Amino acid sequence: MEAAEVLIIMVVFSILSVESAGLEDLKTCDFRAVYNFGDSNSDTGGGSAAFWIAGLPPGETFFGRPVGRASDGRLIIDFIAEHLELPYLSPYLDSIGTSFRHGANFAIGGSTIRPQNESMSLNGVSPFSLDVQIVQFGNFKVRTGYFYERGNARHRRNLPRPKDFSKALYIFDIGQNDIAAGLRKKNDTDFQASVPDIVDQLAQAVQNLYEDGARTFWIHNTGPIGCLPVSLHHHDIHPEELDKHGCLKAQNAYCMEFNRKVKDRVIKLRNELPHAALTYVDIYAAKYELISNAEKQGFVGAANICCGFHEDEIQVYCGHKQNINGTEIYAGSCGKPLDFISWDGVHYSEAANRWIAHRVINGSFSDPPLPIKHACHKP
Repeated sequence: MEAAEVLIIMVVFSILSVESAGLEDLKTCDFRAVYNFGDSNSDTGGGSAAFWIAGLPPGETFFGRPVGRASDGRLIIDFIAEHLELPYLSPYLDSIGTSFRHGANFAIGGSTIRPQNESMSLNGVSPFSLDVQIVQFGNFKVRTGYFYERGNARHRRNLPRPKDFSKALYIFDIGQNDIAAGLRKKNDTDFQASVPDIVDQLAQAVQNLYEDGARTFWIHNTGPIGCLPVSLHHHDIHPEELDKHGCLKAQNAYCMEFNRKVKDRVIKLRNELPHAALTYVDIYAAKYELISNAEKQGFVGAANICCGFHEDEIQVYCGHKQNINGTEIYAGSCGKPLDFISWDGVHYSEAANRWIAHRVINGSFSDPPLPIKHACHKP
């Protein structure tokens, strides 16, 4: 059976399961806040606050200005916030114009689950690995609680209410850079041996939050790295290396094996954390479905990149300039990001993020297959 056929069966089964779950009998969860942990797929400006000044063209489609997101507009986490009728998440590291009343975002571009022995300048690996993000959350909770109890109404308005932490939704969207690091080092044996530890560290982060009072978790797996245009532009590829949708089979195999282990660990956590509701979200399947049906969904081919210059082995990344044989090349926007799945070769456009978000929000790609507004309920 082809992979696409398997995906269709999975989606249909999930939708039927949602319909039969008796959603009309479930109360909508009262999420007062969202706390997100992740990498550039959900970074709403933390990396910019820490490392660089945000610049155009990122942000051009929706915000009309640079806002530190790796897209022309909104990310999946932004559409989740909208769906929950909450404000967009402020980055934990951003001190300007920040409100944390309804949550905070600890995601930083380049972050990994397991700390890497690499640097931001060498390979773009962030020092804010998941364990650091969890420590930051702990500090955030303690310090905001202190000032909330001792401040006046004016001071409190931008601080989370201490009672809301247990009623918040905790999202994890991280792991892609761990796989990318394994691929970069080109040692299958070492990477395969490291996966159980990476997954255990993800589980430990969930356990730490649970012990601190968190109860509802929404955990994304990692997307199909072998379908990223930057992967396809950086390889001398033979046709047999590609699947029928033009994705690198070997790279996607890494992702699928990693995701299987993450799902198994989430299932195990349900027994270990009896008061928690844990949802495993198959971002891989959602993204692969979009990529597989790009033109049917109104997009240009999934291998096309909107922002950046990638021709004749010349790679100039989105928003950068480079002198090539005496000619300065500026890697700007395509002008019509709405038509593209890939914004910059690694990250998705706002249009693609919207398409994916709307399909994961309703529970079609989740285990258990509950919409996000019902994620506080245990199966």
